[in-house]
Amino acid sequence: MKEKATISKIMTADVFTVKSNQQLLDAYNIITKNKIRHLPVVSDGKIVGMLSKTDIDKASFISAFDEEEINKAIYENLTIEQVMTKRIISVQVSDSIADVATLLSKHEFHAVPVLNGEELVGIVSSTDLINYLVSLI
Repeated sequence: MKEKATISKIMTADVFTVKSNQQLLDAYNIITKNKIRHLPVVSDGKIVGMLSKTDIDKASFISAFDEEEINKAIYENLTIEQVMTKRIISVQVSDSIADVATLLSKHEFHAVPVLNGEELVGIVSSTDLINYLVSLI
């Protein structure tokens, strides 16, 4: 792997985002409709958290029973801020793929927002890294 290759080579630049005061149902609908697993949470143009499909699933203690109407009611009564991960780690667009892969391998999360300074410009996930590695074979 070329250590100098930057994360901008493999990140997803067209990122869906949500605001912290939106209902959790809004995030659930975006994740489901677009078949994604992570959403950066923004406020006043700055990233304030990350929300994953796993975070949403954990919010519904009944999700194991697949009761869609019950889950919908729960999601309508929670905001994204109540469920999101607030302590986020981000990377810069100029960071190397190797550095980001190392970061993800050392932590319990599977995606990080990519910033250019303080501006959100993308997201990179463990799946993006795996796809990159596969392309090298």
